[in-house]
Amino acid sequence: MSATSPFDELLGSGFPVVAAPMAGVSDRIFRSIAREYGARLAWTGMVAAPSLLSGKSFPLDFGGESGVVVQLFGARPEEVAKAAMVAEAAGAAAIDINMGCPVSSVVSGGAGAALMLEPELAGKVVAAVKRRVAVPVTVKMRRGWDEHSPGAVAVAQAVAAAGAAAVIVHGRYRSQFCTGSADRQVIADVKRAVAIPVIGNGDVRSPEEAARMFQETGCDAVMIGRAALGNPWIFAACREYFKTNRIPPRPTPEERIAAAIRHCKMLLSHEGEGALCKMRRQADWYTRGLKGAARLRESIYRTGSFAAIERLLLEFLAACRAGGTLD
Repeated sequence: MSATSPFDELLGSGFPVVAAPMAGVSDRIFRSIAREYGARLAWTGMVAAPSLLSGKSFPLDFGGESGVVVQLFGARPEEVAKAAMVAEAAGAAAIDINMGCPVSSVVSGGAGAALMLEPELAGKVVAAVKRRVAVPVTVKMRRGWDEHSPGAVAVAQAVAAAGAAAVIVHGRYRSQFCTGSADRQVIADVKRAVAIPVIGNGDVRSPEEAARMFQETGCDAVMIGRAALGNPWIFAACREYFKTNRIPPRPTPEERIAAAIRHCKMLLSHEGEGALCKMRRQADWYTRGLKGAARLRESIYRTGSFAAIERLLLEFLAACRAGGTLD
């Protein structure tokens, strides 16, 4: 790992694993749980710079959280820079510029993965943010827009020259969206091309895959996204595997259901019953794969309160125990 980047202190030593930005998921509760289970840093979902400045987005509320990286998207350098100042004032540990989002509503405005088509503009965005904030500035990008466009190496070099403290590389083209396989070679190529920390992202679903990402790319940290849905244990499992080469036992169904109830209770405490949709999704994710979970899921999505979700989870657990189906 580079000894000169201000991002080094945030990542720490060893084989750090961090929690990815996921729209509608990476809220305060998800981040705090991920950090509790071993994620070194946790990203917010991406926030539109103009919306943050206009007050149209939800206010940033960290409430004493540490290790939060605020991800912003936008294509106007000074607008993104001003939004970064708001995020820094709210307590962000770092500011991340999204240059990887593939959705049309984002790239049509020149933001997200569209910035990879213009490495010079990408550098200007980073430089503008760097001038306005004291915390580290990072960039999350993809392999490229497509195979015919500037790739991650060129963009990483441009943003590093502009002052980025680290880059996160997802090994898919924008044209792939979430299909196909993530390419790890591009992460290794970026690591060789820049002197700042590089975080590998894409298709890491287990401690073994995280270890392979480190070994095959030489990256400084691994970012985990969808594999952490209903599975915060993956962060602790990765840390244990890196230290001992042993994978800890998978959480029992009882542990999974207890964690689902706890997560929902935390959402209720923080957001009230308005977080019901989030509670349903979390209950779904934590129990997915258990015997009878499909029927449970149907019931959960018809519920109208946290109390009903909790009752269904406890009834499901009791029924499984009685039927001897928890193994």
